[in-house]
Amino acid sequence: MKTSKIYSGLAIALIACSLTFSSCRKRDKDPKEEPDTEQSTATDNNLAEGTSSDIEAMGSQVAESFTMTTYKSSYGNSILSMAPCASVLSNTVAKTYTVDFGTTGCVGKDGRIRTGKLFFDFSGSNPTTAVYYRNPGFKLVVTSSNYVVDGNAITINNKTITNTTPVGIPAGTNLTWAVSANISIVKANNGGTVSWSCNRTKELTNTSDPLCYAGQTTAIDWTKAKIKINGTASGTNAKSESFSVTATNLVRDFTCAPDVSKPNRHPFISGTISYTPGSRPVRLIDFGNGACDFNGTITINGQTWSFTLQ
Repeated sequence: MKTSKIYSGLAIALIACSLTFSSCRKRDKDPKEEPDTEQSTATDNNLAEGTSSDIEAMGSQVAESFTMTTYKSSYGNSILSMAPCASVLSNTVAKTYTVDFGTTGCVGKDGRIRTGKLFFDFSGSNPTTAVYYRNPGFKLVVTSSNYVVDGNAITINNKTITNTTPVGIPAGTNLTWAVSANISIVKANNGGTVSWSCNRTKELTNTSDPLCYAGQTTAIDWTKAKIKINGTASGTNAKSESFSVTATNLVRDFTCAPDVSKPNRHPFISGTISYTPGSRPVRLIDFGNGACDFNGTITINGQTWSFTLQ
């Protein structure tokens, strides 16, 4: 039995984790043929996926509160609950928020160590009809300064999130957002540089649950949320090899935290990511059928490995 490892970033919202694979099926092949087991692209893509999702989760939380006092007291899953050593600085005139993790290493409840700053800019939103993240037309732009997570230096060249929910929100309509990002990551320990960009749709799938979403007059409680992600991404891995990615019906349930010692780690529990590194065949990561666990599979050229997120 063969074992290989992929280190993956699947944060709060999508949080960096390691994937350990053990071979569960082999196909008949020429013994002289080298099997295609390249997985470093999955490592780098998932690091970027998790980084982007982590930042988006923070932005969605702060954009639902707008005052530091409310933000600190309202949400057990907020940035300040996840990382009490962080500070949130607001400028209500400029419509910006700064999340500052300091310079000495802020340890969050997801087990990650962060330093540096994230900047959230809401000034592109309509000041009367799109005040909050939940409002149709709301627009959030994120950038960074000296932002480092677990030794990985992250530059957010641009990340934009726009609420695409129809105005009036017809009955039975889920809230939706369009997400685009352009991120570069200098990996820890001279591990190389990853560049990554994406265009995604994000959907709050349980808007019918009043404990999560009780209408436009009340902030979304993200601790009860279930979201679905679809879309594409592309970039270069740490070996300077290009890759492309398609995410299909990725589901994250924020009530699911398989590791009780890390209550802010919420893995994908269903859906797939297919990715193509360079000219190699497509790889398929399958996150399962919805069970609250860290398990899934990856398939390359008909050979499948199981994995467990750590």
